[in-house]
Amino acid sequence: MKKIVYIAASLFLTITMQAQDRPQPKPGPAPTINIKKPESFTLKNGLKVLIVENHKLPRVSYTLTLDNTPYAEGNKKGVSQILSAMIGNGTTSTSKDAFNEEIDFLGANINFWSEGASANGLSRYSKRLLELMSDGALNPIFVKEEFDKEVTKAIEGLKADEKSVTSIARRVENALTYGKNHYNGEYVTEETLKNITLEDVKLNYNTYFVPGNAYLVIVGDVNVKETKKEVERLFGKWKKATAPSLSYNDPVDVQYSQINFIDVPNAVQSEVAVINLSQLKMTDKDYFAAILANQILGGGGEGRLFLNLREKHGWTYGSYSNLGSGKYINKFRSGAAVRNAVTDSAVVEIFNELKRIRTELVSDEELRNAKAKYVGNFVMQIEKPATIARYALNKETQGLPDDFYENYIKNINAVTAEDIRNAAQKYFLADNSRVVIVGKAGDVLPSLEIMSKKEKLPILYFDKFGNKTDKPVVKKEIPAGVTAQSVLKNHIEAIGGEKALKNVKSTVTISSGTIQGTPLELVAKQTSNHKMALEMKAMGMTLMKQVVNDKGAYIEQQGQRKDITGDDLKEMQEMAGTFKELNLVNDTNLVLSGIETINGEDAYAIKKGKTTFYYNTKSGLKVAEARELEQAGQKMTQITYFQDYKEVKGIKFPYKTIINMGMDIELTTSEVKINEGVTDKDFE
Repeated sequence: MKKIVYIAASLFLTITMQAQDRPQPKPGPAPTINIKKPESFTLKNGLKVLIVENHKLPRVSYTLTLDNTPYAEGNKKGVSQILSAMIGNGTTSTSKDAFNEEIDFLGANINFWSEGASANGLSRYSKRLLELMSDGALNPIFVKEEFDKEVTKAIEGLKADEKSVTSIARRVENALTYGKNHYNGEYVTEETLKNITLEDVKLNYNTYFVPGNAYLVIVGDVNVKETKKEVERLFGKWKKATAPSLSYNDPVDVQYSQINFIDVPNAVQSEVAVINLSQLKMTDKDYFAAILANQILGGGGEGRLFLNLREKHGWTYGSYSNLGSGKYINKFRSGAAVRNAVTDSAVVEIFNELKRIRTELVSDEELRNAKAKYVGNFVMQIEKPATIARYALNKETQGLPDDFYENYIKNINAVTAEDIRNAAQKYFLADNSRVVIVGKAGDVLPSLEIMSKKEKLPILYFDKFGNKTDKPVVKKEIPAGVTAQSVLKNHIEAIGGEKALKNVKSTVTISSGTIQGTPLELVAKQTSNHKMALEMKAMGMTLMKQVVNDKGAYIEQQGQRKDITGDDLKEMQEMAGTFKELNLVNDTNLVLSGIETINGEDAYAIKKGKTTFYYNTKSGLKVAEARELEQAGQKMTQITYFQDYKEVKGIKFPYKTIINMGMDIELTTSEVKINEGVTDKDFE
């Protein structure tokens, strides 16, 4: 079972590794920007229409945006999420299947959500595309069966996210930064979803899906005069109304920088975020200086945070920052996901970079590269219809001057190093930052407490929903007489007893799961004399094979074979076999390191080299296994959970295995065979 985990982890890393950021090319002469201004008109119901003719390609795009004031949903949080999932599933005149079939036939892309809709496709179908989009947006049907299905789906998604350290981190970050009663700080729970009724969805649609603050942006191969007639025909009957304009007190930053720690015992790494609020608007004089300051600090692989935390120290796969802007309050966030052991050091280095950009002038090279990236991206995007649509909408909703984008490059190039420093001092509040850390207290807190005293960053404790809580217990006392050997013996008895386990000469385990949506099948064959053969398939094709025998070991992946040698071979041969605890119980190098919380219950932690085994203190069953890995020069911890034990011929096997490496990969066992289905050829 353990080696199944290694294969899946390796495959996961292979699929998800991204190419490194490449150096930016040297900038050439600044091009002249000429963005065609849209033809505009407003319907009697308040809908404002912007049309930009572009005949370069035979395509058209429509974007309907409801620029309503943000609002909190309170104890029915999630109603707009359910509305987004339901709208567009058929109309009062067309069934869901017929609606979707026609979209497919046209080769078009049409989407709906609670705050708008979009459609794009070939201009030969422009009239029909607009008809379909308007029909779906203005004449939706809300069926109880679809409602129940979407609520169930949303609840299932929440349950999956509860195991995700990243999801927990984002939820708590917003709850603490904005407050749980603010529209940016409230979050969806199973309880709020269950509070929602179908009538609530209809009420939300009727209240907020109205034309009063709506914009329809049309870009592409169209005729303005003809398109205007179609818009008036299709949207003219949209009932005039304006959504409520609610006001909220703006949240405030903390009076002094502090650490807000959230204990998640299953965290294999820490999510670190340094946050302060942002009131940056696109109309501000220092807007361009602010976005360039963020680019230099943490805008990509050439940013200071990335170069420090990843390239210099090797603590993370990437460290970035983001500066929010717009009409409403937003936030500045810098951070990274780092190994537990270096959480304290990562916080110090993030603050060092924040303080450096606030006090020192950036270099000419950094400023030149940041400008080149923004100008290059701007020039590349300017030809895209979606970009033109977004720019036209921004001018309307953000109150931008008519020549904002024509002067974009000039304004970028005018920014000086002094402007960068001034913007950093204004928007990167190193002395009023909230440091939100979501991690495993047992691994993180001891060193974090030392750092907090040295850096004068007090630690406050919160739970996974942003509620204040007591400091977590880091180290629990091991009962007298309990040793690593006694824990292992207890586990052996719990799963069937030493005699029964020694009678098992071979096992075959067949499991299945998915990774990034791809169905997987895994077959593991193991013997009591330390032989093992694992094969992973996707849609009938072998993705990876791993074999261990008495002579050696190898891994085949993507048609390439790699022989295992040295310490890796020795470890694989030691760990191969039917029940590793039969060998571990006689190992004198084991360390019973303590009692930790695994999935809400206490478990003894036994360390052997780079691997830690966890056994439930009550049942004796193995509930997890953690292993330190190194991939692409980065150290990380992979943790695997074992659940749902079932008895096969008097011996208990875990039928559910969950591998956590930033996301969960769940494998479900369908069959276990004992002393059958294994031959010597399996291990060649």
